[in-house]
Amino acid sequence: MTSEIKIITPTSRRDKKRFLLFPWEIYKNDPYWIPPLLVNEKGLLGYAKDPFYEENQIQTFLAERDGKVVGRIAAILNVGHLERYGDKVGFFGFYESVDDQAVADALFAAASDWLKERGCETMRGPANPSLNHTVGLLIEGFDSSPFFMMTYNPAYYERLFENVGLAKSQDMYAYWGEIDMLPKVRERYLRTAEMIQERYDVKLRPLDKKHFEADVRMFLEIYNRSLSNTWGFVPFSDAELRATAASMKYLMVLELAMVAEIDGKPAGVTFCLPDYNPRIKAINGRLFPFGFWKLLRKRSEIKRMRIISTNVLPEYQMTGLGLVLLNALVPKTLECGVQEAEFSWVLESNQYSRGSLEKGGAVRNKTYRVYDKKIA
Repeated sequence: MTSEIKIITPTSRRDKKRFLLFPWEIYKNDPYWIPPLLVNEKGLLGYAKDPFYEENQIQTFLAERDGKVVGRIAAILNVGHLERYGDKVGFFGFYESVDDQAVADALFAAASDWLKERGCETMRGPANPSLNHTVGLLIEGFDSSPFFMMTYNPAYYERLFENVGLAKSQDMYAYWGEIDMLPKVRERYLRTAEMIQERYDVKLRPLDKKHFEADVRMFLEIYNRSLSNTWGFVPFSDAELRATAASMKYLMVLELAMVAEIDGKPAGVTFCLPDYNPRIKAINGRLFPFGFWKLLRKRSEIKRMRIISTNVLPEYQMTGLGLVLLNALVPKTLECGVQEAEFSWVLESNQYSRGSLEKGGAVRNKTYRVYDKKIA
C-alpha cells in the first residue's frame, strides 16, 4: 500500500532549506540541468527580501511521503496582474516532483485551494514567480542545457500537468543560431536595415559606461512601454526597476547592448547577456564564498549569448527599427567572438517576431508552455 502524502507549508529554516534544495535531488543524474543561483532563488520565493513581494504574495508547499520530500510548488498572487487584467487569474511556479501523479495532484490541490481563498478562479503557470522572470514548462528540446535564465525540467512533468487538468494557454519558443549562419542571414536583411536607418535618421550607440545605471533604467522603461499590448505582460514596479537595474550592472556587457535614438530620444533597445549557465553549473548555484568571482571573471571567454530582448516604443513598432538594432549587434558579437546565440523567448502569438527570425534562418530549438486550469 502506498504511503500517504502529506502537504506542509515551510515556515522553519529547515523546511525552507528543504524546499530550496529539493531540485538537487530531482536532477542529480541529469547532465543538462542548471542549478538556480540560491541567493537569487531565496528572494524569488519570498524567503528573503525581494521587491516583487512589496505588493504580491506567495505561499510555498512541500509534499512529503514517509518524512521524505517528494515534491514542491508555490502559489502566487500577482496583484499587478489582477489590477491590469481583472481576470481573477492566480499563478503557480517553482514546481518540482518525483514521477508520481498522486504527488502532483496533492501539490496542485494545495496551490489551487490557496488561490481560491484569495478570490482566484483560474490557475496559470509555471511562472517563477512572474512572466518577467523564468516562465514556462519545457515540452520540446530536452537534448541540451537551457541558456541563461531559461527553464528546464524532466519530460514527465508535461504528463503530470495534463493529468491534473492543466491545459495549454500559450506556447513560447527559443530560436538558436550559430556564427556560420550569419553571412547568409545578413545578406537577406542588411540593405533593408540600412534603408530603415537612413529613412528615420536613426542614431545607434552602445550602453553609456559613465551613465550606466541611468541607461539600464531607460532600457527597462522602454521594455515596460513596448510590451504594453503583449499577452500576460505586467510592467516592472518602480522598486523592481531599481533592483533589476542594480543587478544588471554586474551581468551586462556594454558591447552587447544597443540604443536606437530618433530625434535625439531613445526609441528602441536591444541587449544580450553572456550564457552564464555553464559557470553556474560549475559553482553548483552557490555564489559564496568564491562563486561570484568565478561567475563573472573573464566574461570575454564566454562564447554563447542569449538575446534577451529587442524592444521598440509603440509609436515605432511598425518601422522595422528592431531589424536596425539587431543589425547593429552583429559587428559587436563578432568582436566578442560569440559562436552561438539564442533569441528567447518569443510568444507563439507573436507572428511578426517569429516570422522575422524564421526568415532569417534561426532554428526553433525549444518550446515552453504556459498552462491554465479553472479552479473548481
